Amino acid sequence: MADQRARHLRRLRGLRRSVRRWSVLAGGLGGASAILTPYQGLGLPDAAWTAAAGGSIMLAIWRWSDLRGLAAEPVPPPPEPVTADQARARLVAVVERMPAGRQALAEVRRQRARIAMRGSSAAEPWTRLDRAAATMAGLTGRLTGPAGTAALEAAVAERSLRDLADRVASVDRARRLAPEDARVELDTAHRTLLAELDGGVSAYERMVAAAAGYVAEDGWDGDGNGAVSRLTEATDLLRGVAAGLAELRATRGMPRTGA
Repeated sequence: MADQRARHLRRLRGLRRSVRRWSVLAGGLGGASAILTPYQGLGLPDAAWTAAAGGSIMLAIWRWSDLRGLAAEPVPPPPEPVTADQARARLVAVVERMPAGRQALAEVRRQRARIAMRGSSAAEPWTRLDRAAATMAGLTGRLTGPAGTAALEAAVAERSLRDLADRVASVDRARRLAPEDARVELDTAHRTLLAELDGGVSAYERMVAAAAGYVAEDGWDGDGNGAVSRLTEATDLLRGVAAGLAELRATRGMPRTGA
């Protein structure tokens, strides 16, 4: 949103400059007309002088009127200061509109999450999840038809598992700072969350493997690669057509083309 206060003050300064400019011009042309007209009477040049002077005077009057009207309006209050979160959100929005900006931000977030997991018991499951998610991203475009919902389920599962990994890392850090009497309960919660994370990542990896199998089977027609099979069939068809034409020429005694 534009700064209304700055816009108002900018318009006010512009009108003041315009008023000064037209006032000086009107005074100069009016004075020249008053001095030069009586010498030779009213002629065509004098009409030009007086017309320019009159127009300048009227414009100066209108500008003065606009300036008084704008100066009478209350000045808008200054905008609220921009917080760090707002500035960061604006910067992110600008970067996302750039080519490849969304991918760059995703990579930055990924590296930041990797650094946050460093030294935690969730680092190894998180690395497996990240590797499987990268593989799934390459397969998503090929999951069509009934497998399309699997891509959506995988995206939801990935977000849930990343959130779970963050919780495991947070509990892990809290365990190191907790007193002895509270550490037992945190250890139990940590083991439960870690087991849940490990099982979830394993299930996600199996989903990725199933998606890869679907992509492989989807392009397989039983006799080899679908594109290669179609090319082979087309080649056989062309050979059959050529053989038929050769036989037809031999039967009718037609000369070969180019002979």
